[in-house]
Order: sequence, then C-alpha cells, then structure tokens
Amino acid sequence: MSTPIGAEVMAQFLPQSPFVTKLGIVADSLDGDEVRLRMPWDPTNVTLGDMVHGGAIAALADVTVMAAAWAGVREAHSLRGVTVSMSIQFLAPARATELIGVGRVLRQGKSLVTCDVDVVTPDGDLVAKAIATYKVG
Repeated sequence: MSTPIGAEVMAQFLPQSPFVTKLGIVADSLDGDEVRLRMPWDPTNVTLGDMVHGGAIAALADVTVMAAAWAGVREAHSLRGVTVSMSIQFLAPARATELIGVGRVLRQGKSLVTCDVDVVTPDGDLVAKAIATYKVG
C-alpha cells in the first residue's frame, strides 16, 4: 500500500496560490483523518465593523475541502482538482477573530470526494458548516 501524496501536494500548493496567500490561509495539519487550516483575522475581510465577511468564511471552507479531499490521495494521474459543489450554513457571526477550517472526508469515490468542514473560532465556537464534493485528478 502506497503512502498518501496528498499532504505533500497541499503543502506545496497552499503557499503558492495567490488567493490562498491573499487570505493568509496556512495549514496547521494536512494529513490523517482531519485537516486543519487557519485564516488570520484581517480587518480588510469584513462585511461591516468587525464581522468577518461570509465570502471569506466560504473561501476558507472551500480551501479546507480541497485539502481534506487530497489528504488521502495515494497516487494522482494529474494534480488537478476542482470543487464540484458546496453547501454552507452560517451559524454564528465571526467578530474580529482568526478562523480555523476543520475538514474530514465523508466518502471517497474514484475521483469524487465528499467532505465535511466546520469553520470554528480558536475557542471552538462553530461559525459555519459546509458539505462539499471535490473532484480529484
């Protein structure tokens, strides 16, 4: 059985992605059953006042889905991938806080991977929940 290459792929990709770096998203953990990505507090990512914009929260969820989907990939015929669909529920406001995306694979198909993401504050308060399908390769 081969070792997953997905964590290595994501470790190289994340710091090179202009959008990911614009948002300041970094990986805390990219392997195992759960990935964790962190987006720092940035006052330019607000809706109004100190409330983090839903688009920034959704972007963190989407990047977390990508990282979770790649985490278990053992071999890849190409390094392409794309989010096919994503549903997100915003559950509480995020005010002037760093956010953490916690992603898990729910189902791994041949090329389609269904993932679950919780976006939480550093204290663990749930801000948003996303379910998404990602196509690997």
